[in-house]
Order: sequence, then C-alpha cells, then structure tokens
Amino acid sequence: MSKKPTKRSLKMPTSAWQVQTAKARFSEVFRLARSEGPQLITRQGSDGVIMLPVEQFAELIAQPEQPKSLLQFFRESPLVGLNLSFERDKDHGRDLKL
Repeated sequence: MSKKPTKRSLKMPTSAWQVQTAKARFSEVFRLARSEGPQLITRQGSDGVIMLPVEQFAELIAQPEQPKSLLQFFRESPLVGLNLSFERDKDHGRDLKL
C-alpha cells in the first residue's frame, strides 16, 4: 500500500536562488536539496521552480492503493472492531395545517 504524503514530510523550500546563481552553483543547490530540503529557484523575482529530493517527489505523485472491492474496503476500515450504534429515534414528521 502506498504511503500517503503528510504535511510534515513535504517541506517548504528552505532557500531561494535566482536562476543565474542556481545555474552557476548547481552542485551546491543540488546538495542542499538533498540534505536540507526543497530549494526555490526564481527568475526576475517571481516564483519559478522547486528542486526537491526524488523521495519527496515520489511522495507527491504517489497514488493511494484503491481497494479491489467494497468488501475489502470495509475489511480494511479503521472502524473495524468498534462497537458503533447506528440507532436513532424514529421521525414521525411534523404537524402541518392545510
């Protein structure tokens, strides 16, 4: 089963680089992306792209595994084994003046 991305595991960029600086210092940007997290690369002060580790990219694009059947869905539910009561008072409607 695929792991669902969490806000904790998907970090915001730790640094911002102008594109010309990022090109000139590509190895450093790469190393920082791997060791410290995503790096924002901008062009003329506007957001551009984010360099991030491949593991974080994989988390972003991961598709949760779909159950093969409705029966499998209910068997794997986190509610399995809980004693839930679905009883409710019978609704008799309301009186209307016609």
